[in-house]
Amino acid sequence: MNLFLIGYRCSGKTSVGEVLAQQLGWPFVDTDRMVADKAGVSIARMVLDHGWSFFREEEWLVLASACAGDRQVVATGGGIVLDDRNIVTMKQAGKIVWLTASQKTIEARMRGDDATLSNRPSLTGQGWREEITSVLSERIPLYEKAADLVIDTDREKIVTICDRIVSALGLKTEAARYMLGSLSMRKLNRPIK
Repeated sequence: MNLFLIGYRCSGKTSVGEVLAQQLGWPFVDTDRMVADKAGVSIARMVLDHGWSFFREEEWLVLASACAGDRQVVATGGGIVLDDRNIVTMKQAGKIVWLTASQKTIEARMRGDDATLSNRPSLTGQGWREEITSVLSERIPLYEKAADLVIDTDREKIVTICDRIVSALGLKTEAARYMLGSLSMRKLNRPIK
């Protein structure tokens, strides 16, 4: 069984996923990174050169490849739920956890994230606040439909979010590896940025 983290941009999928994978002793996979690595260009460049439909097809191929593995924590792109094939593929390969955050929190995280401008192309051409509002209104029903578990990431420490996921899904952690791993307690006890 794999764990798939879904949610809007800056909802904490990568931050939580890295720590959760360490806690479980599972590999961490980031589908956006896989798409960019496979293409040899950033997602922003790929979308600029080839469009969103090209990116979405590449995203599906990468997800299908990732699903061949087992016992992985997989952080997905925010739009992974736009293609029904992705939801079916994730459901067959594991559990889907929807990480939520308020619009205000998402905007604050995007503004504080250096990678947002270079790696996250605009979805609508609107300003951040307007885009978040319009895209969330479209995607929330899709996230709800796909999710096996919903976790709010507002004002929560990463370790608390991970503990809630592990507990809710009845997973076993590798305590020794988790405590002695490469992640510092400072990272574990900070909120998502």
